[in-house]
Amino acid sequence: MLRLLAYFLLLLASASGVAREQLTYPLHHDGVNPESYAVDLLRLALSKAGGDFELQPSPQPMSPGRSVYSLERNDGDVQVIWTMTTREREAQLLPVRIPIYKGMIGWRIALVRADEQQLLEQLRSVDDLAKLRIGQRSDWPDTPILRANHLTVETSTGYPGLFRMLVAKRFDLLPLEAVVVEHEQQRMAQEGLGIAIDEHVILHYPSAFYYFTSKQRPELAEAIRRGLDATIADGSFERLFQQHFGATLRALHLKQRRIIELQNPLLPPLPLARKELWYQP
Repeated sequence: MLRLLAYFLLLLASASGVAREQLTYPLHHDGVNPESYAVDLLRLALSKAGGDFELQPSPQPMSPGRSVYSLERNDGDVQVIWTMTTREREAQLLPVRIPIYKGMIGWRIALVRADEQQLLEQLRSVDDLAKLRIGQRSDWPDTPILRANHLTVETSTGYPGLFRMLVAKRFDLLPLEAVVVEHEQQRMAQEGLGIAIDEHVILHYPSAFYYFTSKQRPELAEAIRRGLDATIADGSFERLFQQHFGATLRALHLKQRRIIELQNPLLPPLPLARKELWYQP
């Protein structure tokens, strides 16, 4: 009897292993695992979605453009990505319309050279901003957004090069998401680059970061949505957000900064009616 029970349990474990789906997300530009928060939140959501999934990074780094192309083709290299939504991106891919950073992706704080920390002290308007050169990666949606606001944007095809271009005075400021700017400034300081966080201004345009799947995987998008809704309902979404970003956002003193509002012509409809999905600085 015990032998039969053991055999049954072995079969069950084997069947479970076969059913477990490997979900691949794109490895970052230089082989570093991408944002730990987005991975942690996705893993949390999938654990509450009722399926059996295992997350893993792609074996080789993938640029944002390459990962979107892969997912659109559903070629099996990646099954899920997270990126800023645009009308074009939602036409290519299947969005899970829950903003994973609670809209904070559209709140941008600039990195400047350490010897020019007062550069933006007198900045009051988009016209003032237009006198400066802004750095961005060439395949980020932010680049056409900033250019649509008649701003001068210098681009790099690689992410690490942006910080060195800033130090080399190829442009004047590098706006990054409020949720990552402190981490990136500290990382660059460790590499010996003289870069500081501006203390005066915050740029804002409405936007959202979503998880995306292939349009041929609606059941996967639904599982992610179901899991995210469960994390919102039980409070684990908010706890994870605060764990990763609460101290950082408080340290940036967002309420004391001047807000420069920009237009986002790439914006599709957002789920603004769900107030619990959005962070208000």
